[in-house]
Amino acid sequence: MASPVDKGDFVLSLYLCSVRENGEARRNEMLPQGGVLRYPPLAVDLHYLLTAHSTADLHTRTLDEHRVLGKVMQVLYDNSVLRSPYLEGTLSENNEELRITAESLSTEQLTQMWQFGDNPYKLSLAYRVGPVLLESNRVKPGPRVLERNITLRDKGG
Repeated sequence: MASPVDKGDFVLSLYLCSVRENGEARRNEMLPQGGVLRYPPLAVDLHYLLTAHSTADLHTRTLDEHRVLGKVMQVLYDNSVLRSPYLEGTLSENNEELRITAESLSTEQLTQMWQFGDNPYKLSLAYRVGPVLLESNRVKPGPRVLERNITLRDKGG
């Protein structure tokens, strides 16, 4: 990952610009885990800015960058849901899936994101990836039910 202003021969920078809680993917149920109840995970969305950089001459630079951004849009659209084996760690172990969706940001919003240093605005794509579930460290002690007795009686005669 890099800053959207990092440059090389031909670079696509992926800049994590925001992490926000995802209320739609929020879970409320406690999770049983070995004799205790674990609080539900925090669901967050990761918001990325993708920017193409080319060192070609001015005439072809813009065309190159637009082609790369177009290809990025195709690839992310065709692979909009990530599952195992493309995920690692607990995302893969828990059979989670991440959704990749383009975000509609106005030119004003994108320009505000670029207001750092003396760097001019460059055409960028905004994408949301999530939900990513962050496990809670909080647990609640709770004895497990090992045996249950149920008695049924006939109420009428």
